[in-house]
Amino acid sequence: MVHRARIRLLSTNTESLRKITDELKLISEKTGVKMSGPVALPTKKVIIPVRKSPCGNGTQTWEHYEMRIHKRIVDLEADTQAMNMLMKLNVPEDLRIEVEIA
Repeated sequence: MVHRARIRLLSTNTESLRKITDELKLISEKTGVKMSGPVALPTKKVIIPVRKSPCGNGTQTWEHYEMRIHKRIVDLEADTQAMNMLMKLNVPEDLRIEVEIA
């Protein structure tokens, strides 16, 4: 029975996502396990409206700040060697990784 590890990657920076997915591809090539992905999920936009006037008086003008959260899913076979290499990855601070083994 082959176990599968589903890896969810979340980040505001697409460059760090691409870098980690490239490292996951290298892990799958070195260990010889099957990999599917990365599959791009819809980008979540967080929009924050803020009043321009600091005191609250004056005209009601608003600024809108936006943060985009990019998501990717990668499926790997859960081989012990591949999982050890996965746990030793150097993860940037702006990247969140969730690993689920099924």
